[in-house]
Amino acid sequence: MVATSLWGFVTGIAMIKSGMSEVMATLMTLFVYAGSAQLTALPLIVAGAPVWLIFLAGCVVNIRFVIFGAALQPYFRRYPFLQRLGLGYWSSDMVFVLFMTRYGDAKKRGTRDQLYFYLGVIVPGWISWQIASIAGIYLGAIIPQSWSLEFAATLALLAITVPLVKNIPMAVALVVAGCIAWVGQPLPLRLGLAAAVIGGIVAGVMAEKHRDRTKGGRHV
Repeated sequence: MVATSLWGFVTGIAMIKSGMSEVMATLMTLFVYAGSAQLTALPLIVAGAPVWLIFLAGCVVNIRFVIFGAALQPYFRRYPFLQRLGLGYWSSDMVFVLFMTRYGDAKKRGTRDQLYFYLGVIVPGWISWQIASIAGIYLGAIIPQSWSLEFAATLALLAITVPLVKNIPMAVALVVAGCIAWVGQPLPLRLGLAAAVIGGIVAGVMAEKHRDRTKGGRHV
């Protein structure tokens, strides 16, 4: 929640600094609820880009949630569509990481415990994001640039992510995704982020398969 709040606060400030009104920025944080998509859309909005291009950029940045949704589907497929739609709206990168770290190897999927754990993560995360983002919107004008809050938010996210890396495949996925994201920074529409997600997942899966084959060979 600390990392989420910092990132939400920075996003709220960015919306105001880009010239959006406080009302429009508040509506954006409530309905979009996607920091990376919001930050991607801001320069396009300021530049007067067509609406279709703004939506396209947001979809490209958030394409990773298609992958997340496919991975989470076995856990929530027994629920009605509208309920699954709500669960998807509340989801986030850290929610996915925390949930899969706990239940990724579960033999039984779709239990009430899994639903309650998921809700226990997403609801406080959503509340903390909205409070912090709205605070950034209404206090952003008085925050000096010298505070470098963007860097603080990144450090907070790293402090949560790094301890979750507990095996070689996860480390490989993290390193590959980080490298691709860094190299892909000049790409338009934040395509580097989408490429980093896909590349990290592919690298992690390949590393896991290699590890399993190695273990199998040793047993033989």
